Amino acid sequence: MSGRPYVFLDRDGTLIHDPGYIHRVENYRLLDGVVDGLRALRAAGFGLAIVTNQSGIGRGYFSEAAFHALQQHLLEDLQGRGIAIDRSYFCPHAPGDTCRCRKPGTELLERAQRELGAELAASWVIGDAPSDMELAQRAGCRGVWVGRAGAAPAGVPEAAGVREAAALITAAPAARARSGTE
Repeated sequence: MSGRPYVFLDRDGTLIHDPGYIHRVENYRLLDGVVDGLRALRAAGFGLAIVTNQSGIGRGYFSEAAFHALQQHLLEDLQGRGIAIDRSYFCPHAPGDTCRCRKPGTELLERAQRELGAELAASWVIGDAPSDMELAQRAGCRGVWVGRAGAAPAGVPEAAGVREAAALITAAPAARARSGTE
C-alpha cells in the first residue's frame, strides 16, 4: 500500500518572518501567502509537516522550551485559520554536532515516512535554504525554493512564497492526477 504525499515545510523564512534565530512569540509574523498556499495544498490532498533546523538551541541562544512556545503559537495561529499541520519535526543541534536529523540529513523525513506514512517519492519540500533543497534530493522528494530570487540551486523551481510554491506543486502532473483534475 502506498503512503500519502506530503509537503514538508521549512519554518523560518518560509512560513514565518526570520530576523535570525527567532524564538520569541512577540517577534512572530506569518509571511504573506502562507495561509492561501497551505489551503491549496490541503485541497490537493497533501499532508503538511514542518521540518526545521533550530541550531539556536544547540548554540545556546535560546531554550527548547522557547522553541516549543513559538512553534505552538504558529500551530495555533494556523489552526485558527482552518489549517492543521500533521506534525512538526525539528533538529536542535548546532552545525558542528554529529547528528542525522540536521537538514540536509534525512532522519526527520524518514521519521515522517514511518510515523505519518509519507510517500517520499510523491512528496515535496518547500524551503529557503540550500539544505532544504539538498534534503529534498537526498530523500527522493522534489523541492521548491522560496528563498532569494535567483539563488536556487540549478534545476530547482523558484517561487515568491508558499502561495506560489503551492501553485507549482498542484500544477504538477502527479498532483493533478491525484486530485482528479486530469
